[in-house]
Amino acid sequence: MTKQTVQPENRLRRWELALLLGLALAALAGVWLDGEQAALAGRVVRLHVIANSDSAEDQALKLEVRDRVLREAETLLAGQTTPDGAAAVLAGHLDELAGAGAQAVAEAGYGYPVTVSLEDSVWFPTKEYEDFALPAGRYRALRVVVGEGAGQNWWCVVFPPLCLGSVTETAAETAAEGGFDPEQVALITGESEGYVVKFKALELLESLKEWAEG
Repeated sequence: MTKQTVQPENRLRRWELALLLGLALAALAGVWLDGEQAALAGRVVRLHVIANSDSAEDQALKLEVRDRVLREAETLLAGQTTPDGAAAVLAGHLDELAGAGAQAVAEAGYGYPVTVSLEDSVWFPTKEYEDFALPAGRYRALRVVVGEGAGQNWWCVVFPPLCLGSVTETAAETAAEGGFDPEQVALITGESEGYVVKFKALELLESLKEWAEG
């Protein structure tokens, strides 16, 4: 019986090929997941509220400003069905939104200014809420800064109104009404183990990208 010997250089070539194939598959998966995050980010306008400081009083005030801005935004966005339409409305009413926040500050007895801007490509970490979560990544955001803006942040979503949903409406229903496709709804609500794994992969990829970009 003839016995065939695999030369060391052939073994090395196989390992090289396997490594290259693994890298190529990882790159393709990364491109796909990156596209998934971008598509998801394109469906929402986030809300980013930054407190004056980390004192208990300023952190409580931040939440009052958040609630007032959200209520004002809900009125302005009534009838809006697309994220671009919502962003256009918000961009046209930044003064009113800042005024709503400033009113909450004044009523609480403070004199901090409130500034509001609509910004693209704002980095957000993964955030989990009561019945949905959003993966880390870059999103369009309504940014509200109270005073010096040196305190902790508060993140959520102003469109669709996932942070305002009525008590009779789930996050899944609100997201669907806001134009999310069934897969995107399943992703943010963790509908199944498969979508949880996909969410974790998105989270890891976007966090690695942010780390690599410094």
